[in-house]
Amino acid sequence: MQYIGRFAPSPSGPLHFGSLIAATASYLCAKSVQGQWLLRIEDVDKFRIKKNSIKRILQTLESYGYQWNGDILYQSQRTEAYQQALDSLAELAYPCTCTRKFLQRQVSIGAYGYIYPGFCREQISNIDSPQFAMRLRTNNKPLCFEDSLQESLCQDIETEVGDFIIKRSDAMFSYQLAVVVDDAYQQISDVVRGSDLLDNTPRQLYLQQCLGYQQPTYLHFPTAITEDGKKLSKQNHSPEVDDAQKRQTILRTLNFLGQQAPAIDHFSSLEDVWDWAIKNWNRDKIPAQMTLPENYPD
Repeated sequence: MQYIGRFAPSPSGPLHFGSLIAATASYLCAKSVQGQWLLRIEDVDKFRIKKNSIKRILQTLESYGYQWNGDILYQSQRTEAYQQALDSLAELAYPCTCTRKFLQRQVSIGAYGYIYPGFCREQISNIDSPQFAMRLRTNNKPLCFEDSLQESLCQDIETEVGDFIIKRSDAMFSYQLAVVVDDAYQQISDVVRGSDLLDNTPRQLYLQQCLGYQQPTYLHFPTAITEDGKKLSKQNHSPEVDDAQKRQTILRTLNFLGQQAPAIDHFSSLEDVWDWAIKNWNRDKIPAQMTLPENYPD
């Protein structure tokens, strides 16, 4: 089977250093084995989209030398596919009127957030509510998987997470459903992403099983954090990558990923950096633990 990977940024802001780590890791895992690297814009949540962010993301990726295969996939254009998937889950999906505020008062908090106890499994709890989400009924069976980098993870979704939302009460499809449907549609063989998404994987595997999809291979690289332990993210207002120091920035992503790249003077151009990176990429060198980006040399 041909290697097909992907990079799937959300347009909730410009790309920051953590975004480029994700782009570099997924890009090199694909390009080093002559595979395909696809680009997906995860704009299914229209309320999180920042003005001009998609244009800026594409400009940054192009200027930094990333080369993707085929057309860009936009989740905002995939509503019909998500609805078809939801329709095929009719025997397991059910409406839920429980609001986030209500659940925060009523349910316990587990390792992965609040645990939904199934208030609406048999009958919606608030028949007068004008809005409802759609949840997926889970089963009380541990779901385990082997990551290519992290330790194996087992999760009993029903007891540790509960029946989870696949379509929100505002009619937006959930990340869990959209990413599973799109990975299957694009025939993604390998998912390379940050370890902050590791605990989402069992829910996605469960959806793949329910929908009859093939399971990709997963690799969760360490998530970059700040000195105070916060993840580099748009939500935490991480700064946009510097357009003026492309070679240096890509070398920093390589060193963060354990590749021990030569000093910047070794390269006369950004193209030289990528040539070296593709030829010398070794995913076995990626560290498993979260790390401060400042701990890696420029």
